[in-house]
Amino acid sequence: MSEALVTTEIPEAVAPGVSGARQFWRRLRAQRAAMVAAGVVALLVLVALAAPLLTALEGQDPTTYHPSLVDSARGGVPIGSFGGAGGEHWLGVEPQTGRDLFARLVYGARVSLGVALGATAVQVLLGVVVGVAAALGNRWVDQLLSRVTDIIVAMPLMIMALALLAIVPENFPRPVLVALVIGFVAWGTIGKIARAQTLTLKELDYVAAARLSGWGTWRIARRELLPGLAAPVITYAALMVPANISIEASLSFLGVGVKPPTASWGQMLSSANVWYQAAPQYLLLPATALFVTVLALTVLGDGVRTALDPRAASRLRIGTGRRQESKAGESKAGESKMGEAKAGESKAGMEATS
Repeated sequence: MSEALVTTEIPEAVAPGVSGARQFWRRLRAQRAAMVAAGVVALLVLVALAAPLLTALEGQDPTTYHPSLVDSARGGVPIGSFGGAGGEHWLGVEPQTGRDLFARLVYGARVSLGVALGATAVQVLLGVVVGVAAALGNRWVDQLLSRVTDIIVAMPLMIMALALLAIVPENFPRPVLVALVIGFVAWGTIGKIARAQTLTLKELDYVAAARLSGWGTWRIARRELLPGLAAPVITYAALMVPANISIEASLSFLGVGVKPPTASWGQMLSSANVWYQAAPQYLLLPATALFVTVLALTVLGDGVRTALDPRAASRLRIGTGRRQESKAGESKAGESKMGEAKAGESKAGMEATS
């Protein structure tokens, strides 16, 4: 998202307060797709938080090996139908190791969602601080911070993340490290958004009045500018979470993200790429979980964006709206042609009569 995509007008819901929160909630509830997505996201978060309770209910854990449940003569394929699924192992077991798939799936939700939310928090913090400082600083500060932001935006995210993760000692907590690396490498876009929006807000009358009252720069930023940045920052942050989930899964798939025995959806996909024929559920379960999570978060992020700025049409409805407008235009054109034809017939009849 570039600076040109950032709205120059302040959304209706920017002003803080109870009424603004009620308006936002009312607009969000009017979007059925967003509410369904919010329910899915809430369920995923609940599953991640309740992972120890769910695995205790099943009677399994994500790290215990069960070699008796795999057929070593066939290379470690799970014994039984549907990958060994049953009363003791609800979704079956992992090939070669026999670890419980349900336990690894719910614990993997903890890692994927935790890394994505942590990385998003780092991105928002760095981006807002640098963007506001660039917009409120003098010309040299603005130029310096803007060039640093441009460099961050231009950096290839995956290559930089791979390089940073490869040089860090193995004893550092891997989920925390992945979240920090993603956050420090990918804050540039939100920094540009914060700078562009701050430049717009600082020209408004209430900010000028605060400046004339003798307020300092950072007091104005804290009291007047940051509330105005809430809508665009929250909007973009909601769309960054699913992207960060995909990045974490990609890094774990490449072998530089979360390390075994910690469960991660990306790591499960990496291990399952050679088992898609012998044990397809081992590949389908984490892939489906990733797809549903990213889709739900994307739809919810779009709903938040539309609720915060109701004048912006939902991107999920752009194509439908254009088709409807096209059909309406064709209908009007057809009606006008029929009217012209009738008028021509009537004129011809009058000439013939005369």
